[in-house]
Amino acid sequence: MSTAYDPGPPGQRLAQRLRQLRRSGLSRSITQERLGQLLGGEEPLSAPLISSWERAVNPVVPPPGRIRAYARLFASERSLVHGLQNEDELTPDERERLVDLERELLRLRQEAASTGDAGSAARSGLIYEEPVARKLGSGTWRFDDERPVVLISSELPVADRPDYADESSADYVELYRYADLDAMFELHGHLRATNPENTRIRVRSPNRLTSDDFASHLVLLGGVDLNPVTRDLLRRLDLPIRQVSADVRAEGAYFEVLDDGEQRRFAPIVSLDGESEELREDVAMFYRGPSPLNRRRTVTICNAMYGRGTLGAVRALTDAWFRDRNEQYLTEAFGNADEFLLLVRVPVFAGNTVTPDWTLPDTRLFEWSRSADPEESDL
Repeated sequence: MSTAYDPGPPGQRLAQRLRQLRRSGLSRSITQERLGQLLGGEEPLSAPLISSWERAVNPVVPPPGRIRAYARLFASERSLVHGLQNEDELTPDERERLVDLERELLRLRQEAASTGDAGSAARSGLIYEEPVARKLGSGTWRFDDERPVVLISSELPVADRPDYADESSADYVELYRYADLDAMFELHGHLRATNPENTRIRVRSPNRLTSDDFASHLVLLGGVDLNPVTRDLLRRLDLPIRQVSADVRAEGAYFEVLDDGEQRRFAPIVSLDGESEELREDVAMFYRGPSPLNRRRTVTICNAMYGRGTLGAVRALTDAWFRDRNEQYLTEAFGNADEFLLLVRVPVFAGNTVTPDWTLPDTRLFEWSRSADPEESDL
């Protein structure tokens, strides 16, 4: 989106953009009173409040929630007639406009708030989350384009689910359906903290996906035995690795890689004591690359033979003690590669998953990267 602004302080640029949207954002003009009704719903905002956000001299900075409401309102012509549309009711083109507009307005708000006086900031309810994002860094789990991120976690087999996973139960808890709950909980929180302006970070199970989900940034948790999306995407990605599952995992499951023309296998270490088994070390894969379903988005895969390995693949870049060094290793090892993967050991000690340190050579079992064909780089 290209929009021209008159030179002036950041607060005035935001006010000018909000005024422009109201007057001609969707080929029609609405009054400040009507805008207040549309933004406020059952509790309409007053015209003087709208005017304070738009005025050319000493404008007030709206709070983040109002900025997002502006974006949703002016993303769809129908909103100006029938009121704010739910995001699920927007067309694909309208959702694209919503993302672009929200990102633009929040950027303008950040610039205005960072240079505004303390009184205006306090009156506008100024709370900006950037310090949190800066503390977490701008690494692998930061999606700067603010497009939707869909976290796809495998489901437990029905026979293995607790009673609370039964939808007919009065105590139904949807999360009990998931197989990699530890990894999902860890990663979802980190994604929200690292992308504070992105309101489209969703959790899905493989059988509840929509066509729009597949056009998003995809983050896959779980291996080929329980997550069919992981299995199907690995077939499409043309990687020098495959995950082999088995009914009795301690005896037959492994990753197989093609390394310089030689096939190598890497399996977890499980000790058996009578009928019980103890996982001592899992093998996990971390992959990042362009999505074969939408080349402008990415696919990230965290999978292993066991849930602890999947958790280890996630925590490598979320654990506050390890994420910075592991991010630095990715930068040094893969540079500007378009896609890469790591196969690593994930130690399990006294039943606890130990975050893998990717800077240790003994941790890394296999690594690979690939750069895009220059002819496809602008797709």
